[in-house]
Amino acid sequence: MEKRKLGRSGLEFAPIAFGGNVFGWTADEATSHQLLDAFVDAGFTFVDTADVYSRWAPGHKGGESETVIGSWLKKDPGKRDKVLIATKCGMEMPNVGQGLSRKHIIGSVDASLKRMNTDYIDLFQSHRDDKDTPIEETLSTYGELIKAGKLRAIGASNYEAPRLAEAAKVAKEKGLPRYESLQPHYNLVERPLFEEALEQECLKQEIGVIPYWSLASGFLTGKYRSEADLGKSPRGPGGVKKYLNDKGFKVLGALDAAARKHNTSNTSVALAWLMQRKAVTAPIVSATSLAQLKDLLAAPSVKLDAESVAALDKASA
Repeated sequence: MEKRKLGRSGLEFAPIAFGGNVFGWTADEATSHQLLDAFVDAGFTFVDTADVYSRWAPGHKGGESETVIGSWLKKDPGKRDKVLIATKCGMEMPNVGQGLSRKHIIGSVDASLKRMNTDYIDLFQSHRDDKDTPIEETLSTYGELIKAGKLRAIGASNYEAPRLAEAAKVAKEKGLPRYESLQPHYNLVERPLFEEALEQECLKQEIGVIPYWSLASGFLTGKYRSEADLGKSPRGPGGVKKYLNDKGFKVLGALDAAARKHNTSNTSVALAWLMQRKAVTAPIVSATSLAQLKDLLAAPSVKLDAESVAALDKASA
């Protein structure tokens, strides 16, 4: 299977990242373990989570996803060498704090390591920008943690292009670790958020891109085509309703046509479209069942022809 390098980090993996936001939330522990086993057994390795997953769920406080990953690794420690684990800090953790200060990063990394039952994190990401903390403080802290063997590489999430450029400048001038990846909101119906200044900055700096909400909260799978369909998922009403418009239906039409042409699913086409973007390393996707996961993992084998790409580009412009 094709592997792609993440920025200049030395990390490389098959171009699908498993989004761990569902672990301990819409996928219970046993189901999450089954999904992780199937993901790894299929030859994939990159698992993305965050300390705050899934604090939004009633009764949760954050750390649930990492804890599920930790119980999975504890059950079979040999799996640690078969996966690349990415997590994040920076968003508010109840009774803990937020931001990218030295103190908060060090505490967050140690807490994540403990929850996930591992000695190191392959990719640690700043979940969102912290303009109250000097970039040099953040990057130098990451440098300490890399030297200590707790982190292998670092990345950013939800950053704007000027701040990403500034971080690259500080890293170069001060001899500090640089952000090797960016995790932006990007998909066929949300293109302008990334495709302008951010995309150019990532290409310029050779930063790997691992977009989240790659399927627009499930809209691009094709299962939501009217308001009557919104009850099919916990995320339906809030995350999908905004796409039920002329543009959304044009995109679904182009996905339908490409899926028929390539004898595959709308899901695989939407992900294949992302994978053919020069800046994208791998889309992040979530699944709560083995059937859903199988659909997602088929995407790297789909090679869209130029006509299908052009039709998708036009419908989503």
